[in-house]
Amino acid sequence: MKNIKLLCIILVSAMTLTLFACTPEGETSNTSNTISETSSESSTDTSSPDESSQSEIGLSNTTIDLMKGISMAAPTGKSISNEFINATAEFTFDLFKAGLNEEKNSLLSPLSVMIALSMTGNGAVSNSLAEMEGLFGDISIDDLNEYLYTYVNSLPSEQKAKLAIANSIWFDKERITVYDDFLETNAQYYDAGVFSADFGKEATVQDINNWIKANTMDMIDEVIKEIDGDTVMFLINAVAFDAEWEKPFGYQLTHEADFKKLDGSTVKVEMMSSDTEDDYYIATDDAVGFRKDYSGGEYSFIALLPNEDVDFYDYINSFTGEKFISAAESATKTRVAIGLPKFSYAYDVNLVDPLKSLGMVSPFGGGLNDIGESPLGDLYISDVVHNTFIQVDELGTKAGAVTVVTINAESMPPTVVLNRPFVYAIVDNSTNIPVFVGTVIDFE
Repeated sequence: MKNIKLLCIILVSAMTLTLFACTPEGETSNTSNTISETSSESSTDTSSPDESSQSEIGLSNTTIDLMKGISMAAPTGKSISNEFINATAEFTFDLFKAGLNEEKNSLLSPLSVMIALSMTGNGAVSNSLAEMEGLFGDISIDDLNEYLYTYVNSLPSEQKAKLAIANSIWFDKERITVYDDFLETNAQYYDAGVFSADFGKEATVQDINNWIKANTMDMIDEVIKEIDGDTVMFLINAVAFDAEWEKPFGYQLTHEADFKKLDGSTVKVEMMSSDTEDDYYIATDDAVGFRKDYSGGEYSFIALLPNEDVDFYDYINSFTGEKFISAAESATKTRVAIGLPKFSYAYDVNLVDPLKSLGMVSPFGGGLNDIGESPLGDLYISDVVHNTFIQVDELGTKAGAVTVVTINAESMPPTVVLNRPFVYAIVDNSTNIPVFVGTVIDFE
């Protein structure tokens, strides 16, 4: 069995326990321009993600914010149903198991991945669309847009328990003509910022990374290293969470303790301790655990410890969304002695293979015809990169995630059809000297 330091599960309690619909009112824009036709001067203001769902960042003069000054009409959301809850929970743990790294601490934000793929799905057709919808319980992309709009806008964000979700689309207008319907749908349902940029400039790489940094509360600062010549678009989701415990751990109770690794060896950790009547105890057939609330009680941290006679990865592989929700709902408020190690780490994973293993194969070969048209060829997903960060200490938890879906245009082979007079030769390949040379101008 390979080593792993710690597995933690962050529970957004509204996602799996208490859900309510919230459809904010929106104003219809009076502008007659479509998104792809509208341009503006670059912004130099910076705001934190909790102040706005779409943070403004300083952009280089090669990047244009196409949404600046444009107000989109708020769409109609869809009331959260058990269908959505169950499908989301199942996707959460299907992806978690597929993207797990058994050699180090792992952390995913399935919600971030779900939003990024759903934005992309608005441009998918045929088998590609069917497979992307299949990831989420065969919920149609139209229904998924409405569910996610309602859900994201229902998630609370308070001063001591902040949750910020931001989305953006970046494209090079010299490499792709993006359909307005695609951009408008993602702007309306996902509040996605739309940026036209020169993908051949290093400044664009910095602009995208600056957006990621601003919208993950500075927790993740570099995801894009360079832009490939065939890349025409990035679809990006960022999630940032920063919350204080409802009842913080006392610094004076933090002590050095042993943490037993999977191979039986031990390592010293800083163990936080509490013993209050404000936490929740969890006991199932194969594990024990606790739920500890963050300030305001809207979000919680859930930890599950498999029984000593249960193989750790057998336990992980047995997980389903239904099993997790059942464990979470069984939490009983009682006096429970908690020992939680302080920890902080970053994790990144390429999700191409995990997503293929879950049945999403076609979009990596094409089928994104409703995004737009590119002179470079057909559109396909070339990469899905997921980066996360978490820090847990006596005061609370900070966690950030970003998912980047890269859209490339397939380079089509040059076409040569000899349908008019041509010259030909039969050559000696060692010298390229023609042994025969001729023309074809007629077929009489």
